[in-house]
Amino acid sequence: MKCVRVQVSGTVQGVFFRDTVRSAADENGVTGWIRNCSDGRVEAVLEGDDDAVDSVVEVCRTGPDGARVHDVSVSAEAPAGLTRLEVR
Repeated sequence: MKCVRVQVSGTVQGVFFRDTVRSAADENGVTGWIRNCSDGRVEAVLEGDDDAVDSVVEVCRTGPDGARVHDVSVSAEAPAGLTRLEVR
């Protein structure tokens, strides 16, 4: 079980970024949450099997067609036993 906090900067709000990540998380069995931040970033906590989390993090590195990802920060966290991916 792996849990990471991901912070993504660039043009990542208003382009269906959160929905794209949610779909990837659902497909990979990853839980957690994702939200827009007031400074224009998107932040997520992703939890699941190592390979599944890594797959969703890769989606965060590109996002949907309208996104322009400039930077992705990934830091490890302790798993919290989350049961679904919540869009906040």
